[in-house]
This record gives sequence, structure tokens and C-alpha cells, in this order.
Amino acid sequence: MEESTGLSFHPMDQFMVKPLFGQGEVHWYTPTNVTLWMFIAVLAIAALLVAGTRGRAIVPSRVQSIAELAYGMIHKMVEDVVGRDGLKYFPYIMTLFMFIVFSNMLGLIPMAFTTTSHIAVTGVLALAVFISVTVLGFVKNGTDFLGLFWVTSAPLVLRPVLAVIEVISYFVRPVSHSIRLAGNMMAGHAVIKVFAGFSAIALISPVSVLAVTAMYGLEVLVAFIQAYVFTILTCVYLKDALHPAH
Repeated sequence: MEESTGLSFHPMDQFMVKPLFGQGEVHWYTPTNVTLWMFIAVLAIAALLVAGTRGRAIVPSRVQSIAELAYGMIHKMVEDVVGRDGLKYFPYIMTLFMFIVFSNMLGLIPMAFTTTSHIAVTGVLALAVFISVTVLGFVKNGTDFLGLFWVTSAPLVLRPVLAVIEVISYFVRPVSHSIRLAGNMMAGHAVIKVFAGFSAIALISPVSVLAVTAMYGLEVLVAFIQAYVFTILTCVYLKDALHPAH
């Protein structure tokens, strides 16, 4: 009788990028499961924001109510964090939030793929924010944007040291911005897969089912919170670009 070693399930297999057609190598142009679920997320967003609000009823439907709540929440976030002059960038921030929250939520569907669990996805989103706000900062403020790194409230002798720290922390932003989202999504899904794998063992099956249910509920909350955190950090970075002296 052949002995089996190791786990019969692999929690990280769910994050493998696979081609949609065939079993060949994955290239930059290859349609993959990541491509598919990002496309589904875009379709779901369009269905909510376009089809769901087409009627513009005075008494909104459930779908229209959700769309209006999302719109109002992000609009208020931008206005509160960035200020009224930041509202011109609201469409980009709204798009960013909707894409992340839908990608996170769709990843909770059984057999789905969580696109935001990959640094390749979250890294592009974070780099887009980083490059955009940096360019915007120099366009709006010129060399005064560098005042963001010069802490005028600190004693003069400490300012050069603080400037180095500020520069390092600024360039670390896209790393922390992307890893926070991808790490949280990957960790939660991996834990769910581990608990689900133990459900085949009769003695601990009830405990495993309860653990999966609790983790699933927590992941629904985490999916929304991580989208919210990513978006509000984008607003904070945008505020720095528009008002570097503040």
C-alpha cells in the first residue's frame, strides 16, 4: 500500500494563474483566470452603476439604492479628506473603489478567483496612484511640492534627518499600499481553505464547518474594509499632492 505524505489539499493552489484555454505557458497576452474575473468585475460594476440606475426613480430600487450609497460614501470621503478641490478627481477614486470592492467580493464566490490577492494586480493599482499623485503634485505646485519632505515644524538640526525618512516613506507607499490589500485577501482565503480541508475528518467536521462560516463572514467584512482602506489612503496621498504644505 502506497503511503501518502503531506496535505491532501493545498491552500495556495487557489491563487495559481492558469490560462483559460489549454495548458501552455502564461504570457502577458494570454487570457487567464485573472483576466476572466477582472472582466466579470467590470461587467458587475457596469450592471450596478449603469443598468441599475437607468430608471433614476424617485423611489429607488434596491440596486439603485446600493449604487447611490456607494456614490455618496466615496463622494463624501473625497470631500472630507481632500477638500472640494479634490472632487474633480472623484471619478477616478470611485472607479478604483468599485473595482477593488467588486474584485474582493467576487473572490468569495466558491470556485472564483480573487484577483486582488495578487501583487501583480494590486501593485499596478498602487503604482498608478503613486505616479498620478506625484506628477499631479509637481504640476500643481512645482518645486514647492518638495516641501512635503521638509518638516518645518521640527527643529532645524533634525530636518535633514526627517527629510530622508520622509523620502523613504514616500517611495515605500506603493509597496505598503499594494501588499496590505493583497496580503489580507490572500491570508483570509488561505485560512478558509485550511479549515475547509479539515471538514473531511469526521471528529472535527462540525468545528471546521463553524470555523469556515465564521471566517467567511469575517472575509466579507475584510473585503469591504480593505477596499475602503485602499481608497482612503489614495485620498490622503491626493491631499498631499494638492496641499503639500499642510
